[in-house]
Amino acid sequence: MTTGKINVSVENIFPLIKKFLYSDHEIFLRELISNGTDATLKLKHLTNIGEAKVEYGNPIIEVKVDKEGKKLHFIDQGIGMTSEEVEKYINQLAFSGAEEFLEKYKDTAKDSGIIGHFGLGFYSAFMVASKVEIITKSYKDEPAAHWTCDGSPEFTLEPADKTTRGTEIILHIAEDSLEFLEESKITQLLNKYNKFMPVAIKFGTKTEKIEQKKGESVDAEDKEETFKSVEVDNIINNPNPAWTKQPTELTDEDYKSFYHELYPSQFEEPLFHIHLNVDYPFNLTGILYFPKLSGDLQIQKDKIQLYQNQVYVTDNVEGIVPEFLMMLRGVVDSPDIPLNVSRSGLQADGAVKKISNYITRKVADKLKSLFTENREDFESKWNDIKIVLEYGMLSEDKFYEKAGAFVLYPTVANKYYTLEELKENLKDKQTDKDGKLVVLYAGNKEAQHSYIEIAQEKGYEVLLLDSPIISHLIQKIEGDNKDITFVRVDSDHIDNLIKKEENTISKLSEEEQTSLKTVLEAIVPKQNYQVQLEAMDSQAAPFIITQPEFMRRMKEMSQSGGGGGMFGMGNMPEMYNLVVNTNSPLATTILNNTDKADQEHLVKQALDLAKLSQNLLKGEALTAFVKRSFEMIK
Repeated sequence: MTTGKINVSVENIFPLIKKFLYSDHEIFLRELISNGTDATLKLKHLTNIGEAKVEYGNPIIEVKVDKEGKKLHFIDQGIGMTSEEVEKYINQLAFSGAEEFLEKYKDTAKDSGIIGHFGLGFYSAFMVASKVEIITKSYKDEPAAHWTCDGSPEFTLEPADKTTRGTEIILHIAEDSLEFLEESKITQLLNKYNKFMPVAIKFGTKTEKIEQKKGESVDAEDKEETFKSVEVDNIINNPNPAWTKQPTELTDEDYKSFYHELYPSQFEEPLFHIHLNVDYPFNLTGILYFPKLSGDLQIQKDKIQLYQNQVYVTDNVEGIVPEFLMMLRGVVDSPDIPLNVSRSGLQADGAVKKISNYITRKVADKLKSLFTENREDFESKWNDIKIVLEYGMLSEDKFYEKAGAFVLYPTVANKYYTLEELKENLKDKQTDKDGKLVVLYAGNKEAQHSYIEIAQEKGYEVLLLDSPIISHLIQKIEGDNKDITFVRVDSDHIDNLIKKEENTISKLSEEEQTSLKTVLEAIVPKQNYQVQLEAMDSQAAPFIITQPEFMRRMKEMSQSGGGGGMFGMGNMPEMYNLVVNTNSPLATTILNNTDKADQEHLVKQALDLAKLSQNLLKGEALTAFVKRSFEMIK
């Protein structure tokens, strides 16, 4: 037996590991299983190239809990180590940079980019163990070795009587980490970190019923079928998850069942998936799913998961996955993403930006092909995916450039247009006298019903644009298309929204109009309404309430962040225009009525009716209006 000191001149390396190396102690399990996986895959490689003259077989990695002995065992059938290799890899290599490590990290808490430099993954075991043993036998014909260390720089190394190839690591769990002796805890962690590791991982056994057929005869009715229970290995992982396969090997059903494997609590099916597969200029595989999304931009609990060579890293994929796609679900796996020491944070890196750009492009291409191949199906899913795509157009220029090919603009009558189709179909009727195409839209089909109806009577199309960020998006589209303007259908009288040459002549003289305006302004509350006289068709509504497009849009943008915020409009009171039709019989009646009380009564009743059509009549005012209306029909 030899004893020695780990090659480190500063004795407090272990407290440092415990305190600073990892933000989360539980990841020792991931590190040890990753090491076992690496050892197994290295052996596979060596047998494939003929360097290791051994039978590879079907190796597994086993995790065993010894609750009474307070021990946790990790057993692999991989490449193993000789005594010299233990000396080299465990005692020297891991700490060859220890002083630099201490210097660099003594003042910083947890999580910095050192795992690759220092080979410290194995030492994460000391975060939960008071003593660690390694019993290992190399695939080479050499004696087994037994290494022991109690978390100080002293270790012992002696021969062992292990006869089978591979490595067993035994953790003597420390008193402050006894939770890691609970089977339920280990099951939870294996499912979190190792669900898709490329080597089978065994954790205990389970009972399975196996079908037995007795006395089979030609007549199927006579078959006596019985089941017997057998104990089988409890393999907790799927070593060949869908994203590691070629798209040609997978059916739609395979993609759906993998979705449910990733998110067992999800009952809804995803709308569609995008399979990522690139090997130049970086390696990246993965599958992204579009779930059904509500319009409130909430952050999902089921997030995209990041893997590195099938080892779970994190579900915080900020930076790798463009922000607008964070609402999707699925898996991204790349060995080329630079991670920090606990493999749970990204370093700022040029490769990461390239990966993000690739994912953006790939998603845009897939959406275009889905739209082209089956437009009807794409249209039927539009309302469930639009929020992601609209957000993408606002936040990613590269996506915006491609989005014209598949982003849709639905009408209130459920017709769907791309922007180019919109221009083509609307230009004849909805181009105003200045040559600008005016796109009318509603934010709420029910609330703006009367305005939609008036526009449709004129033969105009009205879009239904109801997402919370639509004001920002139409602002951007108008900026890039100088010949187009979007106006909400209730933002003015229809003849003012799309101004044509012809003007309706007012029945009232200029003097009468001035008198009418004076009467109205004395009764209508100034702080909320600006009176606007318009000569319209005599059959049109006498009073219409509109909200100017610019003011309303800026206010909405201010409330949803960005754009209008700089105008400080988020807290401004609501301002409306009261459009009064001078050609309506009611306008003449109000003007000619000499009884002030009658005049006021008429104006208030008409204003309340206009407010009612805009859903603005509420509370006390609504109660008074109902009372007044009943009085009138007694």
